[in-house]
Amino acid sequence: MSYTRIAATPITHIGWGAIDHLVAEVKNLDSSKILIVSDPILKQIGIVDQVTKPLEAAGFSYDLYTDVIPEPLLATGQKLVDYARSGNFTLVIGVGGGSALDLAKLAAVFLTNEGQVADYLNLSGSKTLQKKGVPKILIPTTSGTGAEVTNISVLALENTKDVISNDFLIAEYAIVDPQLTLSVPAKVTAATGADALTHAIEAYISVNANSYSDGQALQAIKLISSSLRTAVKDGNNKQARTDMAYGSYIAGLSFFNAGVGAIHALAYPLGGQFHIPHGDSNAVLIPYVMKYIRPTCFVKMGNIYEAMGGDVNGLSPEEASFKCIDAFVSLLADIGIPNTLQGFNIPASALQSLTTDGVKQKRLLGRCPMPLTETDIYNIYESAHTGKL
Repeated sequence: MSYTRIAATPITHIGWGAIDHLVAEVKNLDSSKILIVSDPILKQIGIVDQVTKPLEAAGFSYDLYTDVIPEPLLATGQKLVDYARSGNFTLVIGVGGGSALDLAKLAAVFLTNEGQVADYLNLSGSKTLQKKGVPKILIPTTSGTGAEVTNISVLALENTKDVISNDFLIAEYAIVDPQLTLSVPAKVTAATGADALTHAIEAYISVNANSYSDGQALQAIKLISSSLRTAVKDGNNKQARTDMAYGSYIAGLSFFNAGVGAIHALAYPLGGQFHIPHGDSNAVLIPYVMKYIRPTCFVKMGNIYEAMGGDVNGLSPEEASFKCIDAFVSLLADIGIPNTLQGFNIPASALQSLTTDGVKQKRLLGRCPMPLTETDIYNIYESAHTGKL
């Protein structure tokens, strides 16, 4: 008899003003030495102050670490781990997008685990985390990555990306406040929103999908597809920002439990080789991957189309699945995502190297409803380069 493992998730405060719960949760953790991990831009524009000022008022001291970059390198993660170890911190708070949150997870777990970060990578490492680490509170400032609820940390390698995956990376608390996303530029809102949509889509069609993850995925698709255009065009729209925050969070829960697949597998080399932001890497591939694997999941694609607001009356599941592809193309065009790899200045000569690195992502490819060969992967990249659907 088959069964489903439902992964544990952080205690979460979510909604407008959720940041007001931070001090109470820090007090609950009774930590004496706090490390806050964020990025310099968030410090510069005052977002970090919304975390630090309440802590200061409550009498807490902290160290602020902002040597964080988008799509962090393995060396970036190791540098933070070395810093954290030298400070003997008892609580780590991550503030920012997926990069800052993933790095905060690393800092927390490596405070009690030996060795180098590289020793624990999925593709090339040989070690497994043995200890939980110190407590962590994760505060996303974008609506996209879902990093606040997952057990993975993503790092960039020379030509691709890799992850450390372990339940010890799960945060004790997550605080998801859409107020903190108001200053996110339109381009980043689009990319991170498309990332969240990808999480929900891939979780829904995953071979590991289940009734628990399916409900979350479809609700996330509904929230994101109905609010992303507005959030990009009017970043101060409270309802759109709130719906995106909830959609991103729920999408994170869905893919934490069902996993992501071929879109992410093929996106990682785009980020590794050409440093394309993760959200953009996913977004540009959505229509091409989904069109290619459509024969193995066309019923679910019809359901996705309906969740996106499409009218399925009178349509067969197969007809609805083609409408789903059109809906993806329309949404991505409306939020300004380039529709081909050429739009990111990727030459045709790179398709083979992208394929070579894409094939290595077996953990992700294994969740795709259609087993993809090296030839299949090349064909998808070629379609994404030429724009032929």
